[in-house]
Amino acid sequence: MSNDVTSPKALNTPLSDNRWLGAATLVVTGALQTLTFSPFQLWWLGPVSVLLILLVTVPLAPEKLFRAGWLTGLGLFGSGASWVYISISEYGNTAVPVAILLTVIFVSGLALFHGLAFWFWGKLARSNPVRRLILFPAIWVLGDWLRSWLLTGFPWLYLGTAHTDGPLAGLAPVTGVHGITFWVTATGAAVYAGWWLAKYRRPVAAGATLVIALMPWLTAPLMNRIDWTRLSTEATTVAAMQGNIPQQIKWDPEFLKDQIVTYLGMTESHWNKDLILWPETAIPIPQDQAGAIIEHIDQQLGEHSTLITGIPWYGFSDRIESFTYHNSIMAIGNGEGMYHKQKLVPFGEYVPLQSVLRGLIGFFDLPMSSFTRGPAGQVPLSANGIKVMPFICYEVAYPDFVAFNARKAGLLLTISNDGWFGDSIGPLQHLQIARMRALETGRYMLRGTNNGVTAIINHRGELTETIPQFERATLTGEVYTATGSTPFMQAGSWPVLTLAVILIVFVRERVIPPVSASGS
Repeated sequence: MSNDVTSPKALNTPLSDNRWLGAATLVVTGALQTLTFSPFQLWWLGPVSVLLILLVTVPLAPEKLFRAGWLTGLGLFGSGASWVYISISEYGNTAVPVAILLTVIFVSGLALFHGLAFWFWGKLARSNPVRRLILFPAIWVLGDWLRSWLLTGFPWLYLGTAHTDGPLAGLAPVTGVHGITFWVTATGAAVYAGWWLAKYRRPVAAGATLVIALMPWLTAPLMNRIDWTRLSTEATTVAAMQGNIPQQIKWDPEFLKDQIVTYLGMTESHWNKDLILWPETAIPIPQDQAGAIIEHIDQQLGEHSTLITGIPWYGFSDRIESFTYHNSIMAIGNGEGMYHKQKLVPFGEYVPLQSVLRGLIGFFDLPMSSFTRGPAGQVPLSANGIKVMPFICYEVAYPDFVAFNARKAGLLLTISNDGWFGDSIGPLQHLQIARMRALETGRYMLRGTNNGVTAIINHRGELTETIPQFERATLTGEVYTATGSTPFMQAGSWPVLTLAVILIVFVRERVIPPVSASGS
């Protein structure tokens, strides 16, 4: 046995020695992370998957780490995000072989983020296992953050999101989802380090490492009892309509009237609720053509009632000096305000390089795929004197975006149409993401969807009322406005990102002491 514990060869395992076994392990390990999220909710697989990744990658030469990261990402996104196939194939009028190809390109492209993160990890840590273990959580979190904004971002499948029902949930109002992810990956690295140190007869160091890794898992449940915000004592009554309109007819002119009649009928017994919610584009015609519908709704509403609905907006934009469409949400009745979606879905709501791609295949010509991004700094909607901050569909996946805008309002609201993804796991992941945003901000969130899951989420990220998927039904219940801010709302993800950068800057080879196999 070599006395040089810091030699990569000292950490070889069958997973790292066998190229094909290691590759298969990385793909499977990436897929295991999908099982940590809804609907599976096996959050404990997070640190397990990290440990398996490290058993394969820590002994590898730096030049092999890009491939290792890409395979890990391939397993994660291939299992956890391939639901985009449904929107491409079933609703995008795209032939099956082309839809499969586009899905493979999408998944493989997302996996490049992991590949680049692992490549950077190898460049920084080189072949020193100690540096690799210390830097791994920092590199993982920075990779997630980069993925959240580069090329409009895909802030999905963060390991921390799994802890809406996990023991680290108490960290969410303090550090946000990236902080939870940091500790999940740090725990996997600490377990690896404990095994390594115990193997070389350093039991004290091994025990100390494991104790430090366990501390947040023990303290976070206690933190979850802290009330970071103050809830009002007066309840706001709400009703949210889930129309379950088939996606195939959503934009068919022959069925537009039927959709509006459906929502009006569902609202018939609820016009006096404080807040009524219709989902994304429930009124499937632009607001400049919907004057009669809006006026009818206004007349039906009770004196102290507000209806908030998704509706496309068309008009002249001073910001871009042109006529344009926005994917929007508006308040009617005893409230006011119009919000234009800021975080658009590529190909779903706008087409990059549209002069080249339009007309090539049906997927590049989806209905209402010509929206313009809304301006930054928009104010909340007003509903019976309550400030309500709305988020449309994909926007709720951006933790810092939601936290920043939540400062302006006492109640959060999100609308969506997850019909694009059928009966896949995508909509259930989306619901869990919304729960994490409520937990991070200490605010109730009312969620309205076309076909599920419509829900009331309390300030602890817990579901208080839901409508199952694929049912036409109305959800009723109560929400409470909040005042005050969580630490995460004030600081965002910057403390965690700064910690990651500090680790990268200061963990240099010259500050890593040599480790001997003798002694403890």
